[in-house]
Amino acid sequence: MKMNEDFLKSMKEAFDLLRTKGPKEATAAVQRALARGTVEGGHAQTPHMPQSVNEWAQAWTQAQTQAQSQAQTHANTTPHAPAERTFDADTPGTFSTHTFSNSAGQRQYKLYVPAVYNIEPLPLIVMLHGCTQNADDLAAGTRMNEMAERHGFIVVYPNQSHAANHSACWNWFKPADQQRDQGEPSLIAGITRQVIARYRVDPARVYVAGLSAGGAMADIMLKTSPDLYAAACVHSGLAYGSAKDLPSALAAMKGGKAHRSRSRVEPQRPLIVFHGDADTTVHPSNAAALVAGFDAGVTTISEPSHAAGTASGQHACTVQRLVAANGVEAEYWSIHGAGHAWAGGSQRGSYTDPSGPDATAEMLRFFLAHPRASGTH
Repeated sequence: MKMNEDFLKSMKEAFDLLRTKGPKEATAAVQRALARGTVEGGHAQTPHMPQSVNEWAQAWTQAQTQAQSQAQTHANTTPHAPAERTFDADTPGTFSTHTFSNSAGQRQYKLYVPAVYNIEPLPLIVMLHGCTQNADDLAAGTRMNEMAERHGFIVVYPNQSHAANHSACWNWFKPADQQRDQGEPSLIAGITRQVIARYRVDPARVYVAGLSAGGAMADIMLKTSPDLYAAACVHSGLAYGSAKDLPSALAAMKGGKAHRSRSRVEPQRPLIVFHGDADTTVHPSNAAALVAGFDAGVTTISEPSHAAGTASGQHACTVQRLVAANGVEAEYWSIHGAGHAWAGGSQRGSYTDPSGPDATAEMLRFFLAHPRASGTH
């Protein structure tokens, strides 16, 4: 283990040098780490010194693979092996698989920890996938791991199980899965708390977001655990309490009269909503229902870039900034001509529309501007 620890320390030094000084200094650190690893592993060959950014990236990948192999060898001989740790192909942080269990059941989740993670507490964003998706698909489509590396935050992606829903949908329409500390909300909140307990997370900057069924569940999490989440993003989703069973869920998705068993309460936390006005899977009227409580003030924003964006093939959109009577803020992005897909997403993931606007970037801007105020619960 001593060699493995030294190796990982050297690689962290290399990445720090890449960020602070540049590829030349980083390559020297990579060479030292790789040379040490090959010599101590019984090989006398001196590795090639990377001469370009591309070669440096290849060396970095080789080093990651070696570190992962060494860590796995140790894990195989350890009675309580840690969670599987893998490396995202496009980012230098770690993308690992974990499991959480409680009385409601068990769910796996993927966790992305950026390479910039250090002693400073970072924001945490919980990402909930849509039907037929999974954590890896949502991560690819939203580019959240890349953004986590760029802006410095941790991302967790709970995975719905096919045993709980044949299409891997979060069961947002079931009363048992709409309540705090019960069903799927207890699992998602439990995963969130587990990450907070294991990593240095800023408790005032914990957020939840989702697409479609995941968006509907994100609103449930915000409404049932406002003490845990500072704000939420619902993309192409539905409001908490929109359905009580599958028939009412289908009716709400089609834009029919939604089931409203919940008494109306003032919003407690900020909310940003994205919805395509050509969405035939979840009717856009559901977006209006999400922001219905933010009715003390509405301002329509005219972005100069929208006209230019339309000319370049991007969707135009109408953005409204809203406020509730208690001062809690919301944004509603109505994306013209867009269907049921994450706006501005990467085609590497399903249910994405690269034509924009960039929902990931706008969501992050909104989240980071709305930490939970100290003293609020």
